[in-house]
Amino acid sequence: MNKEGDPFIDEAVVSVRAGDGGNGSVAFRREKFVPRGGPAGGDGGNGGNVVFVADSNLSTLLDQKFRRVIEAKRGGDGAGSNMAGANAPDEIVRVPVGTVISEADAEPGAAPLADLSEAGQRFVAARGGIGGFGNARFATATRQTPDFAKPGTRGESNKLRLALKLIADVGLLGLPNAGKSTLLARISAARPRIADYPFTTLTPNLGVVMLDDQRFVVADIPGLIEGASEGAGLGDRFLRHVERTRLLLHLLDCTALLDDSRDLLAEYETIRKELAAYDSALAERRELVLLNKIDALGERSALDEIQHTLEARGCTVLRGSGVSGEGIPQLVRTLWRTLEEERA
Repeated sequence: MNKEGDPFIDEAVVSVRAGDGGNGSVAFRREKFVPRGGPAGGDGGNGGNVVFVADSNLSTLLDQKFRRVIEAKRGGDGAGSNMAGANAPDEIVRVPVGTVISEADAEPGAAPLADLSEAGQRFVAARGGIGGFGNARFATATRQTPDFAKPGTRGESNKLRLALKLIADVGLLGLPNAGKSTLLARISAARPRIADYPFTTLTPNLGVVMLDDQRFVVADIPGLIEGASEGAGLGDRFLRHVERTRLLLHLLDCTALLDDSRDLLAEYETIRKELAAYDSALAERRELVLLNKIDALGERSALDEIQHTLEARGCTVLRGSGVSGEGIPQLVRTLWRTLEEERA
């Protein structure tokens, strides 16, 4: 999880270039009675690969954002006395778990080259060149003193797009100021920035929720507004962070019932439409609804009709308050039980 003030970078475009293979050597031994001493040129070493590795200790693509060109070293050239050139080491690039790697100019919707969704997972983005043969390799019964060698082959190169998709069990959804950050702070040790104005959360936050000896990860996704799937508000870049979640928790701000200009069910539909517009599979994801901020209501009978309407649509509806903590223990238990069902 990022510390407050740390830049959250979830996209980067980099150019990768593997190392070239080393050149083979032309050399001859100095032996008496052997024509020209005999061939003794060693092979060139192989160039280094560029390898991406998923690292659970990282949470941002900040390093790759400012390191636009990633190059591996070339292999060493061969030498006399049949000495082969050294193979170059791989260039290891560590990225956060959840990084998706695609060609930079790939068409929208094209399959990625790699999806590093597990810690330690590796992807060879560019393979190093093969070292060239020295002249000792070309000696035959009829060609005893070859005076030529092969150069190493060139390493692969490519331009790649890196996109981070957070991996969490539960994704919190809702309009700006629905209380997602407050809820995350209530149920976990996360300390997201909280303030009374829209778009307080500008970057996704992760929190680990403990229940007895069990734990699960919750992601606080920046508030969505109508048109988010088309780039409105904070845009659609954060919608992809809910793609990997097993379960969605949709927060509805019950203070809307105190404002005649707001319609709580219409606000619910706004988010549902944005999910479906971004990815139809998200609209089918298992979802719970939390009627949040109930501590601000004096009379709560109006919640009954809202809850009945949502339950008639197949929603699991709970009530609670991230501020007062009312209903939160039941919410956490329900989230865990539902996650267990989804895993099964």
